[in-house]
Amino acid sequence: MPTPLKEVYSPRFYDQFGQVLQMVLPTFDQEKFRQLIFAEGWEARELKERMRHTARVLHHFLPHHFPEAVAVIRQTIQQLREMRFPVQHVEFMFFPDYVELYGLEDLETSTKAMEHITQFISCEFAVRPFLLKYPEQMMAQMLAWSTHEHHHVRRFASEGCRPRLPWSMALPFLKRDPSPILPILENLKADPSEFVRRSVANNLNDISKDNPELVLNLLAQWKGQTKETDWVVKHGCRTLLKQGHTEVLQYFGFDGEAQLEVSDFKVLTPEVALGKDLLFAFSVKNTAETPQKVRLEYGVYYKKANNSLARKVFKISEREFAPVEVASVTRKQSFKYITTRRYYPGAHRVSLIVNGQEREIADFLVVN
Repeated sequence: MPTPLKEVYSPRFYDQFGQVLQMVLPTFDQEKFRQLIFAEGWEARELKERMRHTARVLHHFLPHHFPEAVAVIRQTIQQLREMRFPVQHVEFMFFPDYVELYGLEDLETSTKAMEHITQFISCEFAVRPFLLKYPEQMMAQMLAWSTHEHHHVRRFASEGCRPRLPWSMALPFLKRDPSPILPILENLKADPSEFVRRSVANNLNDISKDNPELVLNLLAQWKGQTKETDWVVKHGCRTLLKQGHTEVLQYFGFDGEAQLEVSDFKVLTPEVALGKDLLFAFSVKNTAETPQKVRLEYGVYYKKANNSLARKVFKISEREFAPVEVASVTRKQSFKYITTRRYYPGAHRVSLIVNGQEREIADFLVVN
């Protein structure tokens, strides 16, 4: 089993960080810091709990006047940079956490702090409470950041206002009406940084879950402008494609009524032991006399705790099939332990999806 990510917060990490902080804050008591960090209950804390705990412990040692505390954080980041600590390492997420915890009533200082900190470690989670408390001011600030010279700040402008950012609080006002996001995405859709463009696509994908018609409108406006923007549009529509959204599929050339024949769909492992792989196979033939674009996917109907089944769709491929071309495919799906999904023994199903249409379905068992 892989080492849990929370273990990045190791005694060695805190010793190194304490040495750096002492360079900036001569009064810093490293031994007291260590005692408070590893207080009772530490082992039970998960990753985000350890981040938050670190921010709270740090508050004992930084000046309690927030602007002065931010100045110390900025100096510490500078020292970390000079010592060539890697940028965007998850361990330092407690810096944004600190701003979220102690800066919510000081908007001006906090926005300047986030602009600086996010160039070292992303503030995409920390900005969410500010967006909820100061929606108009913060969306104007995000728009300004979308033209920033530093690509991490530009990416922050998009990532921070995603309506459904994973592992963070949702933004209901942007789920209802994402129109304030659109000028930001417009500025960034052809950004020279792939890091930024990927965030734009993820933001679009979030929007599509609540406002698909808005994303469809953007399709017509953006598609074909540049190859980079075409990628953004396609990746931003991935949920709609997996949902079999007819208009989106047709827009990308996938016809649900295409002349495609599916045969020999077989589950090769009718019983799958936890930790092993599901194997299945099938053949697809283009029965037309003209080339056809084909999007192949499969759905796994996972058993839930209440014995119901929930489908998750996985992409196999997208390509053009020549006239009468036949493709034979074997695929596997892992049932190895992962932290983001719990597997329940019992009846499951797997299906084959061709151009958004579920064409075949079969049962299999997951066993201990």
